[in-house]
Order: sequence, then structure tokens, then C-alpha cells
Amino acid sequence: MENVRRYRALASLCRQQVAYRPLQAWELLGEAEHFEHLAEIALKAHFDACNAQREDDAIAAAAWETSVAA
Repeated sequence: MENVRRYRALASLCRQQVAYRPLQAWELLGEAEHFEHLAEIALKAHFDACNAQREDDAIAAAAWETSVAA
């Protein structure tokens, strides 16, 4: 999650710089879009990892309940 915060902070900085460097606005906005994309990828990876762990825990709990009941 730390990477998501960093990417979003960098995207914000790029957008803020547009006010001070209007001749490079398109380049800076492109960089901001790139950092937002990286943040989305990192966020998806984080939630995929959390969901995979939850599924593993559910499978282990079901296996334990089956072995206890038998």
C-alpha cells in the first residue's frame, strides 16, 4: 500500500507543476496519468494477494473442520 501512496503523491505533484510550467503541461499530465496507472496496478496486486490469502485460509478452515468431524 505504501507504493500506492507514493505513486498517487507523484501524480499529484505532476499535476501541481502544470500551474508553474504550462509549456510542459501535456508531458506532466502524461506522467501523472502514468503514476495513476501504476497506483492502480499496485492496488490491484495488493487486493489480489489479500483475496488469495483469504481463500487459502478458508480452504484450510474447511479442511480442518472436515478432519475434526471425521
